Amino acid sequence: MGLGRSRGSEEGALLNTQELRALSEEHSAHNYHPLPIVIADAEGAWVKDIEGRRYLDMLSAYSAVNFGHRHPRLVEAARRQLDRVTLVSRAFDHDQFGPFVAELAELAGKDMVLPMNSGAEAVETALKTARKWGYEVKGVPAEQANIVTFEGNFHGRTTTIVSFSTDPDARNSYGPFTPGFRTVPYGDIEALRAAVDDNTVGVLIEPIQGEAGVNVPPSGFLTAVREICTAGGALMIADEIQSGLGRTGTTFAVEHENVVPDVYVLGKALGGGILPVSAVVADRDVLGVFKPGQHGSTFGGNPLACAVAREVIAMLRTGEFQERSRTLGAHLHARLGALPSDQVREVRGRGLWAGVELNGKARPVSERLMERGVLAKETHETTLRLAPPLVVSQEDLDWALDQLEAVLAEV
Repeated sequence: MGLGRSRGSEEGALLNTQELRALSEEHSAHNYHPLPIVIADAEGAWVKDIEGRRYLDMLSAYSAVNFGHRHPRLVEAARRQLDRVTLVSRAFDHDQFGPFVAELAELAGKDMVLPMNSGAEAVETALKTARKWGYEVKGVPAEQANIVTFEGNFHGRTTTIVSFSTDPDARNSYGPFTPGFRTVPYGDIEALRAAVDDNTVGVLIEPIQGEAGVNVPPSGFLTAVREICTAGGALMIADEIQSGLGRTGTTFAVEHENVVPDVYVLGKALGGGILPVSAVVADRDVLGVFKPGQHGSTFGGNPLACAVAREVIAMLRTGEFQERSRTLGAHLHARLGALPSDQVREVRGRGLWAGVELNGKARPVSERLMERGVLAKETHETTLRLAPPLVVSQEDLDWALDQLEAVLAEV
C-alpha cells in the first residue's frame, strides 16, 4: 500500500479509515483494542474522523483533555514557546522552569515539585521518593521498606507498578516482580491498619479508582488513610493523575474529604491535552531527599511542557472548571441515576466522571454509541466510562445521554 498521498497533505487526499486501520493492525503491537474510528480533527468537546463525521468526546483521553481539545489558551501558550525554545535538558535552567515549579507547588499547597513526563514516570518517582525518604528520614533498615497499595489499582504499566497490580491483563507474564509492596482491599480501613507497620514508608492510593470502573471509596475512607499514615509515620501518596485538576469538581479529589496528602502525583490534564507532563509535588522534608544525579529525566520539565502546564495552572486558579464539573456533574449523575435498573446495575463517580455498571457487556454499548456519534469506552467488561471535557455544554451532554438511553433500549 502506497503512503505518499497521506503525507504532507492538507487537501483531504488522505488514506481512508479502512486503509489507515489496516496499517495500524499490520504494524502496531496489539496492546490496545480501539473502537473502529480514525480521528483527524478536534476542537472543544468534539472530534471528527477522517471522513469528516463528528463525534462528542465523552472520554477526554482518560482525563488528559479536561480543558477540551485544542483549548485556545493552551494552544497559544504552546505556540509562543515553540517560537522560542523547546528543550535544553536539566543540564541548564530555562525561563519557564522556576515559575512552573513555584506555581504548581502553590496550587497544591506544597513546597517543591519534581517534574517528569508520563503518569507512570511520576508514580515511579513517588515510589522512589517514599523509599528514599523512609531510609534517610524515617530510619527504616536498609532494604526493609514496604509500601501499601490497594486492590483494583491502576498506576501505570512499568514492571514495578504492575508488580502490585491485581489486574491479570496488566500483570500476567511480566514477572519476576519488584518486592516491597502489600496490597489490601480498597475501602477496607482495618485491612489497611493491619498492613501498616514500622517499616511502611508510604500508602499509595487513587482517591477514585478510574481504570477499575470509577470506584469511589466509602465515605470517610480517605480521612482514615490520612490518620493511619500520620499515626504510622508513613507518607500518604495520592495518585491524582486521573482524578485531579478539576475532574471531580474540586482541584484535587482528596478535597472531598478535606484531606491533604503528603505527596501528590499529577499528570494527564497537566499537559493540557497537548503533550505529556507529570509531576510529584510534596514538601521540602520529603522531596528534599534528592541530590544531583540521584534521579532525573531528559524531557521532564522541558520548556514547552512548562509553558503549557503554567497555563493549565492559571486556568485552574479561576475555579471555573471545577465549578463546571460540579454543576454539570450533578446533572450527569442525576440523569444516569434515572436509567432503568434492568439495564444499569450501578452508577459511580464524582463530578464529570462516571462509571456506569451495566447488566451486560459494555463493549457493544461503546460501539453503538460510536455509531450514534458519541465516543466512550468500556473497562473490565461491564463498565462504561464517561468523562467528557470540562468545557462540554449541558446541551451537548444531554444529547450524549439521550444517545446512551437509546442504545440501552436497543441492547
